[in-house]
Amino acid sequence: MELLDSIKLNARKYNKRIVLPEGYEERTIKAADIAVEEGLAQIILLGDPAEIQSHALKLGLKNIGKMKVVDPKSHGKKEQYADLMVELRKNKGMTKEEALRLIEDPLYLGVLMIKSGDADGEVSGADHATGDVLRPAFHYVKTAPGISVVSGAFIMILPDKTFGDNGVLIFADGAVHPNPTDKELAEIAVASARTAKVIAGMEPRVAILSFSTKGSAKHEMVDKVISATKIAQQMAPEFMIDGELQGDAALVEAIGKKKAPGSKIAGRANVLVFPDLNCGNIAYKLVQRLAHAEAIGPILQGMAAPINDLSRGCSVNDIVCMIAIAANQAAGIK
Repeated sequence: MELLDSIKLNARKYNKRIVLPEGYEERTIKAADIAVEEGLAQIILLGDPAEIQSHALKLGLKNIGKMKVVDPKSHGKKEQYADLMVELRKNKGMTKEEALRLIEDPLYLGVLMIKSGDADGEVSGADHATGDVLRPAFHYVKTAPGISVVSGAFIMILPDKTFGDNGVLIFADGAVHPNPTDKELAEIAVASARTAKVIAGMEPRVAILSFSTKGSAKHEMVDKVISATKIAQQMAPEFMIDGELQGDAALVEAIGKKKAPGSKIAGRANVLVFPDLNCGNIAYKLVQRLAHAEAIGPILQGMAAPINDLSRGCSVNDIVCMIAIAANQAAGIK
């Protein structure tokens, strides 16, 4: 079974509640209709009900009636959510008046629904910048226990099935954090291992990458990776994590045995953790273009609940896939 088929199959089984704050946006409405048709999730659309219904009729969509539509400006839990916002942010000076104003913003409403237990995850960003999507999430959902940093993982599906798990690899961080500290890099490694297990169904073998393998070079950038590896191994002893490894030592068995004898990861890695965002972003784009790999993501990891940020150039199918991924994430967190 192909990976995306497996992700969708699990999403159907989990039947999670996924909120889509951009209920007015055409690609989002189309994706919501497909997600309901395929049974991937219980969809909650945020927006003016009349406007959403008008869009659905114009687009010939049939499943809007099977979704929950919540009007951000007028709904039964507005006061309740505003009170929760005040409680959670009172030390930051949040007032009831400001909370009642903010809760009319769908991006704030979405995360408050998650925080209140009325939704399991969110997919947004087709019509908003990443900062706008993440700001409410940082304020109210926050990061997962033991994790202080949010990162972006990509599932890379390669035509060459000799790498990773039958051609499937996780790359991180390729989207969010420019220059993590050793502790933050360790957290990214642990979060990426969880993504590999929960989303891709893989037993993670995590390589923290460097331009050095096991002391072949000396530099402060290498020292960061060595330190991050030790921290990650202590944080999550249940996962196989090793570093510092060069890319070829992580992926090619013969080279791994030669450069890192005794390593359980070398030559067999299926999760590649890059030392900074420059490396991660450049690497995933090069592999996508030169190796003709399919890149799924970014999948935001490290949040206490699934909050996934779309590219503003995303397709309808991208949104459908991310809804299924969010459902898998929500099940993994539970």
